[in-house]
Amino acid sequence: MRSPAEFRKGKPGFYPDQAAYAEFAAAEFGLTFRDLDGGSGLIFSIASRDRLLHFGAGRCSWYPQNNATASTLASDKHFASRILRDAGVPALAGEYFFLHERHRAHRPAGHERGDAVACFKALGGAAFLKPLTGSRGDFAQAVHSEAALVRYLDDVAKYYDSVLIQPIVEGTEYRVFLLDDDALYCARKYPPSVTGDGVHTLRELLAAHNDALRARGLSPASLPTSDPSLDAVPANGERHNIPGRMNLSAGGTMVLAEAPSEQAIAMAQQAVRAIGLRVAAIDMFVDIGGQPDSMQIIEVNSNPAIRLLEDSNRGDLILKIWNHTFTAMGLL
Repeated sequence: MRSPAEFRKGKPGFYPDQAAYAEFAAAEFGLTFRDLDGGSGLIFSIASRDRLLHFGAGRCSWYPQNNATASTLASDKHFASRILRDAGVPALAGEYFFLHERHRAHRPAGHERGDAVACFKALGGAAFLKPLTGSRGDFAQAVHSEAALVRYLDDVAKYYDSVLIQPIVEGTEYRVFLLDDDALYCARKYPPSVTGDGVHTLRELLAAHNDALRARGLSPASLPTSDPSLDAVPANGERHNIPGRMNLSAGGTMVLAEAPSEQAIAMAQQAVRAIGLRVAAIDMFVDIGGQPDSMQIIEVNSNPAIRLLEDSNRGDLILKIWNHTFTAMGLL
């Protein structure tokens, strides 16, 4: 059996993961893969003898077995959190705030930019912020002063309409990937990092890291520019973690791992049922504040990337995911 990576060979650098995995799975299951956009992989179809299914990259859903309502609810971090907590699932709380005046007549009071400052102060002048409907860790970061909050809101307003403000929570982060009630795999998440070369300062290494993020359409890591330690030259091979978001797209690392507990799996399953998804990746904190039984859901991802499986040589799990998709949609 050919590997998913083999289906990338000769493809452009921007070629979508899911297009490569779809072609890989179609070949394995005797289905027909067709690129519909000149080889870009941005639009493609999968066909059996009597059925045809279309897929698109970007904001398109990669998992058509998830219905549109459930996927949309999951993509709004406030909606998802409220649904989970109403269902008795421990989930991070937060408040949402709009960054523009337009559509103000269609929303309740208490969610404007001025209210965000008041919320931030109520949290003691430190909070974790992220766009309400953002993805890939874009603009997800801790903010530690009112001046930094104002700069953050100005920056985010260029790209998004609203943000979520949450208390800062410290714990070990895991992802549980579910197909219906089946926990297909679990992964431990680690923060992004830069590695010293014995030549460049930490500031220069971080600048290069941030340039790479911008090139992929992501916000740079937020760091204290006046910190003199950034002018040190790390030794060759010396690693420095970048605190905050842990998304793979933002340079974070995920490693396949045993589930932290049966309770964690049960909580992930309960979260998926509450939202109404068939495929989802549940991000959660465990061991919050050093307490082994303290867990909370961070986010429910209805369109999760699975590059980790390719990087871990687990093409078998990629095939299980696509088998679920093809079967649910009547292709198998």
